[in-house]
Amino acid sequence: MGNAKQTFYGHTPGLVPGSVVYVGKKSTSDLFIEVFNYNKESYDEKELKNIEEAYSFIDSKPITWININGLNHIETIEKLGNHCNLHPLILEDIVNTQQRPKIDEYDDYLFVVLKMLYFNENGELSIEHISFVLGNGFVISFQESDGDVFDSIRNRIRNNKGRIRSMGSDYLLYALMDAIVDNYFNLIEVMGDKIEELEDDLFENKQNDNITYQIQGLKKEILKIRRAVFPLREVVNRIEKSEHKLISKKIRLYLRDLYDHIIQVSENIEIYRDMIWGLMDMYMTTISNKMNEVMKVLTIIATIFIPLTFIAGIYGMNFENIPELQFKYGYFVLWGVMIFIFVGLIYFFKRKKWL
Repeated sequence: MGNAKQTFYGHTPGLVPGSVVYVGKKSTSDLFIEVFNYNKESYDEKELKNIEEAYSFIDSKPITWININGLNHIETIEKLGNHCNLHPLILEDIVNTQQRPKIDEYDDYLFVVLKMLYFNENGELSIEHISFVLGNGFVISFQESDGDVFDSIRNRIRNNKGRIRSMGSDYLLYALMDAIVDNYFNLIEVMGDKIEELEDDLFENKQNDNITYQIQGLKKEILKIRRAVFPLREVVNRIEKSEHKLISKKIRLYLRDLYDHIIQVSENIEIYRDMIWGLMDMYMTTISNKMNEVMKVLTIIATIFIPLTFIAGIYGMNFENIPELQFKYGYFVLWGVMIFIFVGLIYFFKRKKWL
């Protein structure tokens, strides 16, 4: 099933809705399951070998965070989904990496899809599909592969920093989403540095043959970021205004602050998007100015030599009765006139600041 043919948008035609088919590029990722089980006084952190070990944590009283890396392990996800009575459509969206950010509300749980963005070792933008299931006393996160932005959350649980261990599972979901959004700021900052560096090169005429590809690459990156971030505004807004029993009133203030952060990120994305479009216009203007400079020089040269060519043409005609041909100093006078015209035109162009 994992090798089924897929379209650009990640849909596999012909399958029954709710079919769990991994749609992604990391089909060889290893399975990794970690559990944080905690309350205000203590916490327990474990790495599990199989998903069956997580069932007892889900059913326990303290708050539990189960983090699963490896969406290609469909059987494991289906087993967990069956234990938690997750709808088949949720399991389908968990492994569908092309699913846009969204929230689905069910009677006993909430399902949230986000995109985790980061630049890899090669400086390329990577978009990782991540989803959360919020239940009564637990949060389950599903990631494509190892590596995330949740180390600060892990440390807060371990060291009992902040209020995370004294709050419920809804606060844990907020904290995980907030970590993702905070990383957006780092991503936007890197994008801003790239744009400013390219802009400086354009102003200082340091552009190379690949500058059009660099601008096009930035355009693609900012559009991918925009598609990942913009739907998140609706997701957080719906969670904040939701009357679901799993979302307590005291969490709404935190969600409102998270919504403000997403708005700020979205505004920066729009600003940088306009700047990138402006870079192409600036580049084309620079090329046009260079061409105009070349054309100006050629025009000035042509203007200077037009009268000189005219004089040379006149005295190059094969008529016998040209009066100046018999003049003893005619040759030198002609050179003098031509030099005078040349110098006069140069002086005229300097006065007009065309040179």
